Amino acid sequence: MKITIIGTGYVGLVSGAGFAEFGHTVTCVDKDKKKIELVEKGSLPIYEPGLEEIVIRNKSSGRLNFSVNLADSVPNSDVIFIAVGTPASRRGDGYADLTYVFEAAKELAHFLNGYTLVTIKSTVPVGTARQVARIIRETNPLAEFDVASNPEFLREGEAVFDFLNPDRVVVGAETEKARNLLAALYRPLESKGVPIIFTGIETAELTKYASNAFLATKISFINEIANLCEEVGADVIDVAKGMGLDHRIGSKFLQPGPGYGGSCFPKDTKALLRIAQENGVACRIVEAVVEVNAAQRARMVRKIRQALGGSEEGKSIAILGLTFKPDTDDMREAPSLTIIPALIEHGAEVKAHDPEGINEAKRLLPQEVKFFKDKYEACRDADVVVLITDWNEYKNLDLSKLKSLMKTPIFVDLRNVFSPDVMSSAGFNYFSVGRRPIINFKTNL
Repeated sequence: MKITIIGTGYVGLVSGAGFAEFGHTVTCVDKDKKKIELVEKGSLPIYEPGLEEIVIRNKSSGRLNFSVNLADSVPNSDVIFIAVGTPASRRGDGYADLTYVFEAAKELAHFLNGYTLVTIKSTVPVGTARQVARIIRETNPLAEFDVASNPEFLREGEAVFDFLNPDRVVVGAETEKARNLLAALYRPLESKGVPIIFTGIETAELTKYASNAFLATKISFINEIANLCEEVGADVIDVAKGMGLDHRIGSKFLQPGPGYGGSCFPKDTKALLRIAQENGVACRIVEAVVEVNAAQRARMVRKIRQALGGSEEGKSIAILGLTFKPDTDDMREAPSLTIIPALIEHGAEVKAHDPEGINEAKRLLPQEVKFFKDKYEACRDADVVVLITDWNEYKNLDLSKLKSLMKTPIFVDLRNVFSPDVMSSAGFNYFSVGRRPIINFKTNL
């Protein structure tokens, strides 16, 4: 099957490489000429484990191609995927900015030749697919096409695995021809037992938002429980374990921390609230989820301040981890973008390390932040080390070496990576989320 993917960002590039891995012939199209040139040379615009290997393999086989011109592939395509960005509106009102989606629809309409299935993989509000169909029809009244919705459920850091081994594939389509095409496209997954769920278009569009909102709800819920644990002397790790072993609840997304971030949860929860508001429906649980997440960032700043004895002014703070989660270079809505500026505003010196996110962080964080390629150098002479992102390399820190480099051995673990007993034995004052602090010595103000 011949496929065109419009957009070579996170979703488009992973999907294009994944479909090529299934044996289809794929052309990824992007307006950004520099991005296409880089990909052609083997330099990917995003960091995602395993992605480089399948891109190189499928480029070499001739199944995966790249272009800046829709005319190169659209006329011969069986299926066209719109996988462009849908960022939150700059107004901050929860609306998803559909400019790129609508532009793609209008441009591709000119090149349609014979029956083509236009499928939206970008995360879009309910009703977008019908707007895309209208735009194509108005632009090219003679076009023979259907529009379908096929939302992605990729986890950053595990996107390649998720595409090749998904929990399910959701397809919103209204004609038998469209359903048959997408069923054939995903046959390699169906043969492995992956459920292919066929729904109406609006149902598929809403399923993506509902899924992300529910996962965000689990995160905000366990963070509220963690805060309660700190007040009553309970251990949130054990609470979460006791909850998660109930199969009705499950253990995933019950890890307390500084709150959710990334390209999906913050944007999608707010967009879902906007959709509900426009349709006269109250979504009070999702409203609370958004509020709890914002408050959790501020609570983490207060936790760092508490660890320093009440003030961060004049203190040297080492930050380990800048991206919103490990195994990605994505800084969108990362907790560090809220926590670090607040520390600097109150007079702290901030030194930072991240395995993959430094280049993007330099663009987004205050210029006062000093960046280090070596994690231990970032911690030299620090009054406190704050672990924000739980990269694997931080889980194996040499605590003895770390302590010897620091001015005062204070460790704030916002991901509960370490055991309190281990940190106590290593001689640290240790502060985590939803657990009692370990105090080995009093801090001097």
